Amino acid sequence: MSTNSGSNTASSSDSRLLPDEVLRRRRRQYLEQSIVAWLLRVTALISVLTTIGIVLILVVESVGFFSQVSVWEFVTGREWTPLFKPQKFGALPLIGGTLLVAVIAGLVSLTLGLGAAIFLSEYAPEGVRKILKPVLEILAGIPTVVYGYFALTFITPILQGMFGSDNVIIFNALSAGIVMGLMIMPMVSTLSEDAMIAVPRSLRDAAYALGATRFEVSTKVVIPAALSGIVASFILALSRAIGETMIVKIAAGATPNLTLNPLESIQAMTAYIVQISLGETAHGSIEYQTIFAVGLLLFVMTLAMNILGRVIISRFRQVYE
Repeated sequence: MSTNSGSNTASSSDSRLLPDEVLRRRRRQYLEQSIVAWLLRVTALISVLTTIGIVLILVVESVGFFSQVSVWEFVTGREWTPLFKPQKFGALPLIGGTLLVAVIAGLVSLTLGLGAAIFLSEYAPEGVRKILKPVLEILAGIPTVVYGYFALTFITPILQGMFGSDNVIIFNALSAGIVMGLMIMPMVSTLSEDAMIAVPRSLRDAAYALGATRFEVSTKVVIPAALSGIVASFILALSRAIGETMIVKIAAGATPNLTLNPLESIQAMTAYIVQISLGETAHGSIEYQTIFAVGLLLFVMTLAMNILGRVIISRFRQVYE
């Protein structure tokens, strides 16, 4: 009897301890989830406040500039000489130079990046893909200043040999655009390849069953099905190209030149911001305020590109189960 009573006492104590242990575990899990949720809220709030702060600084500092220069003159003017007399504040040469380099970079990155994505997703064996994809992504980790000097010392001499040194000066938009395209190419290839891999295998098998070749499957089935991801990668890469600084500063020159000739020297908006930010202009002067006016214009351009990209993605997006 004494043995049975002892065992009953032990089992009853275990049954009393079990709910307490479960309760402590649930409290600990709830505390951990609450901490993680608050950390995520704080990081999201920091991101939002940072964006708001950047926009406010650009707008507030640009008010002084636009109180002296009209927005219409700034956007449509064809001469940009804020550091010389008479001062001209037409930003079209900066806009044209930025877009010229970005278009060249977009053509290079879209051609090479999409071709690499098609090869990796449709042609390359799994072992080759696992090797080539990280190698391509290494290009995105090279410092942009290295790309700038690569364009200046390697690409430009090649262009001078092709078109003649009289037609291609040392600083030109073409070499900067080509190297910038190589820099953003991994972004296009990686994101596009991920979008192509996500296309269901059944679509490919159906096309092969109808007698399509691998190239036809790649170009007429996989690419249309992954079009939203490809467009997203291209828009993201172009936004990176428009905001790139060191390549255009080193290789494209510092001549505000409104031209469509890529063999001439130009000045991009980011390169101008770097030029003025060196500290040679007086704080609070109109020359200093041009930094924020150009920065605000650059922000509006990239924002418009991202909005356009979202519209295109929502238009062509396809969801597979």
